[in-house]
Amino acid sequence: MSRRCIGLDVHRDFCEVAIWDQGEVRSAGRIDSRPKTLAEFAATLGPGDEVALEATSGARQVAEILRPCVARVVIANTHRLAAISEAKCKTDRNDARTLAQLLAAGMLEGSWLPDEQTRALRRRVSRRHNLVVARTRAKNEAMSVLHRNLSQRPPMSDPFGVKGRKWLGALELPDDEVETLSASLRLIDFHGAEIETIERELARFAASSAEARRLITVPGVAMVTAVTFLAHVGEIGRFAAPKQLVGYLGLDPRVRQSETAPPSPAGSPRRARSSSGT
Repeated sequence: MSRRCIGLDVHRDFCEVAIWDQGEVRSAGRIDSRPKTLAEFAATLGPGDEVALEATSGARQVAEILRPCVARVVIANTHRLAAISEAKCKTDRNDARTLAQLLAAGMLEGSWLPDEQTRALRRRVSRRHNLVVARTRAKNEAMSVLHRNLSQRPPMSDPFGVKGRKWLGALELPDDEVETLSASLRLIDFHGAEIETIERELARFAASSAEARRLITVPGVAMVTAVTFLAHVGEIGRFAAPKQLVGYLGLDPRVRQSETAPPSPAGSPRRARSSSGT
């Protein structure tokens, strides 16, 4: 059975294709990044072929279409591929050719891909975060109205609760500032309702997840924190040791120091940072 290695540089609207065959690599043009076109392309591949593509948005869907027709599909994290990320002549065609050559040389490792439940959880967590940011922006805009008009600070802890809104409504403000304040309050209500909808879904997941319920028993870890952790980590069993999980989350402090850097005098900021381990 002959073996070919196909590199796909995946984009939103097209995939650049390169084919390695018997030691030679050639560009094979572009195909549309649409299910029908990808299925037609997959039908032209052989059972001994292997395919490599970047870990980009939509890569999983492309891989699922191609996988039944080939021997193997590798989704590579190109951030770890210096041959692509550091290439002086970086084009779609060159990236596809490089993927095909690296796959043929056995130098590509596949990235872990979350299942559909984890991906849906990630999408919900991300949307909630964006909504919280948008609601905070609306609250800050409302408070800016008070600052601009030299109004006193709200006498209650929550200026957007029932009492707070009654107090805000009694303020004497220019007409345009009243419009701004009213619009901000409407946005706060809208984003708050959307956040509640998502949190109900997150709570439903947490109630059905033994891992989430276990995390919530940790002091200081609430439902949203536990679900966010699980969404980002995914299958925790893929980490062979705790330090690998810590590194994946970016929680391992490191000291980076150039060997050629001149010595720092005692008491300098650079000396302080190095000695403190940050």
